[in-house]
Amino acid sequence: METVWDNYKTAIIAVIVVLAALLSSIIVIDETEQAVIIRTGEPVTVVNRFRPDQEFGETGAGIWYRIPFWDRVERIDKRVLNVDMERQQVLSTDQLRLNVDAYARYRIIDPVRMVRSAGTLTTVDTQLGQILSSVVRQELGRRSFASLLAAERGSTMQNIRRLLDTQARQYGAQVIDVRIKSADLPDGTPLDSAFERMKTARGQEATTILAEGQKDAQIIRAEAEAEASRIYAAAFNKDPEFYDFYRAMQSYDVTFAKDGAGSSFILSPDNAYLRQFRNGIIHGNVRISFFN
Repeated sequence: METVWDNYKTAIIAVIVVLAALLSSIIVIDETEQAVIIRTGEPVTVVNRFRPDQEFGETGAGIWYRIPFWDRVERIDKRVLNVDMERQQVLSTDQLRLNVDAYARYRIIDPVRMVRSAGTLTTVDTQLGQILSSVVRQELGRRSFASLLAAERGSTMQNIRRLLDTQARQYGAQVIDVRIKSADLPDGTPLDSAFERMKTARGQEATTILAEGQKDAQIIRAEAEAEASRIYAAAFNKDPEFYDFYRAMQSYDVTFAKDGAGSSFILSPDNAYLRQFRNGIIHGNVRISFFN
C-alpha cells in the first residue's frame, strides 16, 4: 500500500481535488426556493425563478452547477412569507392611544433586485417590518377608533397594503395582504372613557333612528289616508247612490253589532238614519221594528 501511495501519490491527490471540485460545482435547488448565482458580487443567473400559476414539478428546480470558489449561491424562499410588526401605540384622530399589532404576507418576485438592494432575505424582512410600522402608524393616525370596528376597516387595510407594496417593490417583494391582529385601548381610565363615549354615541344614534322611523310612519299613514279619501271621492262621484248605501251599511254594522244580544230598537219609519229600509229587518240578534 505504501508503494502504491508513493508511486501514485500525485495522481491520487489530483483525482481527489477533481472530485471535490466537481462536487462543489453541483448544487441542488428545492421546489420551494429560488437561487441567485452571484459572481464577483454581481447576479448572473436565477435558478427556479418564481412565476405566477406555475405548476408544481414543472419549474427549474433540481440539479444545477456553479464555478467552485468563484460563484456564490443566494437561496430565496419562493413561498408566501410573513413579517410581523412590533406592537406599538398609535394616536387616532379622536385622540385615543391604541395598542396595535399587525402583520403582512409577502413573497419575493424579483430575486435579482432583492440581492442588489438588500442582499439577503433577512434584510428584506427587517426592512419590511420597519416600513409596515411606519405605514400603519401613518394610516391609522388618520382614522378614528370607531372606524376600525366598522366596515371602513376594510378600506384602511387596502390602503396600508397598497402603500407597503409600493415600497416593497424596491426590494423585489410583492405584498399580498396586511392584517391587524389587534387594536386595543390601553387598560385603565382611557378604556373606560372610550366605552362610555361609544355608549353615549350609540344611544344618540338609536334616538335619531327612532325619530326618523316615527316621522316616516306618519308620512306613510297620511299618504295612505289621503289615497283612501281620493278613492272614496272617486267612488262617490261615479255612483253617489251606491256610495251612500255602502256608507249606511257600514254605519248600521258598527251601531247594531256592538249592541248586546236580544236588544230591540223602536224607531219611526220616517227616521232619517234608517232611510235605507222601509220594512222590518233583523241584524244578528238585534231586531229592528217599524211602527206606523
